[in-house]
Formats: sequence, C-alpha cells, structure tokens
Amino acid sequence: MLELAVWGAWAEFAVRWVHVITAIAWIGASFYFIALDLGLRKSADLPKGAYGEEWQVHGGGFYHIQKYLVAPNRLPEHLIWHKWQSYATWLSGFALLALVYYVGAEFYLIDAEKMDLAVWQAIAISIASLAIGWVIYDGLCKSRFGEDNTRLMVFLFVLLVIMSWGYTQVFTGRAALLHLGAFTATIMSGNVFMVIIPNQKIVVADLRAGRTPDAKYGRIAKQRSTHNNYLTLPVIFLMLSNHYPLAFASEYNWLIAGLVFLMGVTIRHFFNSLHMGHGYKWWTWGATIALFIAIILLSTVGKPARDDEDLASLPPSVARFAQDPQFEDIYWSVVGHCSMCHAEQPNWPGLHWAPKGIKLETEAQVARAALPIYLQSGASHAMPPGSTVLMDDQSRKEIADWYRRVTGS
Repeated sequence: MLELAVWGAWAEFAVRWVHVITAIAWIGASFYFIALDLGLRKSADLPKGAYGEEWQVHGGGFYHIQKYLVAPNRLPEHLIWHKWQSYATWLSGFALLALVYYVGAEFYLIDAEKMDLAVWQAIAISIASLAIGWVIYDGLCKSRFGEDNTRLMVFLFVLLVIMSWGYTQVFTGRAALLHLGAFTATIMSGNVFMVIIPNQKIVVADLRAGRTPDAKYGRIAKQRSTHNNYLTLPVIFLMLSNHYPLAFASEYNWLIAGLVFLMGVTIRHFFNSLHMGHGYKWWTWGATIALFIAIILLSTVGKPARDDEDLASLPPSVARFAQDPQFEDIYWSVVGHCSMCHAEQPNWPGLHWAPKGIKLETEAQVARAALPIYLQSGASHAMPPGSTVLMDDQSRKEIADWYRRVTGS
C-alpha cells in the first residue's frame, strides 16, 4: 500500500495540473476579450445600440463580432458565460496553497526567525489576509475614491507593495511572494464572481423582463475587468517565483514584487495600445527591461538570509525526524550527497544559490526537509542528479526506511 507522502505528492501534481489548465483558459479568454474590446471599430451599418464590431479570421473561417455596451434589443436563447475559468482557477489555486503551504506549513510557510507561529496561526493569517484584502479593495472600488480609476489603480499598487512587505515579515520568502500572488488572484477572481458576472446577470434579467438595463452595470464591470487585465502578468510571475530563490530569498524580495507589478503595467500598455490602433509603444519595453535589471540588482544586494535554527527549537512534528536512532547516519549521508549544491554558498561549479532555496547543511535543515529528501532521494532517484554525486541504492533505502519509520508509513 502506498504511503501518505506518495499520495500527497501525486495529489499536489494533479491539482497543480488542473490549476495550470484552468489558468491558461482564464488568462487566454481574458486577454482575447481585452484585445477584442480595444480593437472594435465603428461602421456605418452597425445595428442600433451596437458600440463597435470586428472581423477576425482563424482556423480557416471568418468571424463577425459586434459589441453592445448595454444589450441588444433581443437576447438570444443561447448565451455563453465566461466565468468558470476564473472560478476553477481560484479553487484549484487555493487547493494547491492548502496542499503545499498548509499541509507543509512547518517547512514552506513558517519562518520562526520572523514570527514563531503555530501551524493554525500561520494558516489563519494566510486565509484572513486573502479575505481582508478583497474587502478593502472592493470597498475602495465602491467608494467615491474609486470613481477616479487612475487614482484607484495607483492606490491599489501602494496596497500591493504594503502587502508584499507585510507578507515578508511573517512568512518564509517563498511563501510571502506566493501569498502576494494569491492575494492578487483573489481580487481578480472576486471581481469576476462578486461584480462582473452578477452585473451581467442583472442586465440579462432586465432585458428578458422587458426593462431597459442601466448602463452603470457595464461601466462597473469594465473597471474591474481593466484591473484584472493589468494584474494578470504579475500574478503569473509571483506564482513562478517559488522556483527561483533569487526572487524570493532576497532581503528586498518585497520590493522586487513591487517592481514586478510595474512591469505588468508596462507590458500590458504595449499590447493595449497596439490593439487600440495607437501603434507600437516601444518605450514600454525599454521601461520593462530597466525594471527587470533593477530586480536583478536588488536580488544580489543586502545581507543574505541566515538559518541559525538548532534542533532544540524544532517543533515536535519536525524534531521526531532528528530523534530517530539512525538520524546521524542519515544526516551525514545527506550532507555528503547534497550539501555541495544545497548550501548557503554552493561549491558546485556554476551554481550560485541553493536550488529552490533548500539548504541541507545543518541537522535542523535536514530534519525540516525530511519529506522532500524522501520524495527526491528515497521514493525516487531524482536527486542528486546522475551527472553529479552518485548515491547508491543502499543510501536511498536508508533514507526511505528513516522517513517511513518515523512517520509509521
């Protein structure tokens, strides 16, 4: 019978796969409709109430698309709603957050040097921050302050930078940037679920009841859609950042995240301007490159994070791996096979930081990384890579036996 760790690893892979698929569907639809909306053209023979139209060719056929700011006089029976891509992306993303950062909170989420939290406390802060973020953002959009969309977006950027700094004061660097992405994605999906779709349903209900829909619902939905347009690319960057320690393990990781949001604006401005027929705004790519160079420089300055944790400070669920009678042998085996790469200062040629930010030099670090060590070197032969230091089958068996013995699996 397969142990829980293997089931957990495959569950994470399956949910991650679903998350990527649904995110592609949501982002693809979002970018398509933004491009379509910005590319609409006026013509003399537009139907009454139509705002613009566009002709497109794809897959050997031609498409004639017309947009109504409010609604056409007659609503067709078959109406396609674009909403489940957003819902499924958020739900699968939250499930992945729970599987990786909640189940693995002591390894991936909690940084005792920043804030010594119990697992439940860290999870509560995580969930509360996502909910509170949406409440603040939604309240601002609905207030008089939100009537000026430029002013609102500037404040939203300031809010995101504050949240970026706040997350880095509580969680590990990896979890901080990931949570900032989840915070932003919650705003985006909340826009669809709480504002855009409900407003569209009001318009549809009015039209079917013979009432004239209020154009304000379309304007409100348009504002939220515009925010989503500019937030999409930064969210993708933040979701990928957990694979790149230079992004999340820097002293200035919160500022790096802030600059990423600015890059999202410059990149989207190029494409939005192009779709509107305003030509190629090449300066936006110069600005993007300058911002990215600033990020690269920030990732290498300041004092590196230190890990002075000792065995005595480990929580019981982690300390049990160090209390095993064979732990000393396991520790030296891991150090001998892995620490040339997984170190504060790796000595493997061409490697300048620990892969995924995982260091395996101290006993506390090895105990904390028991699960990934088991999955990478005990349950599989993924690590160390075959072209580096050869780990024999006996060493791998000892690691597997150690993990299974401690967990009782």
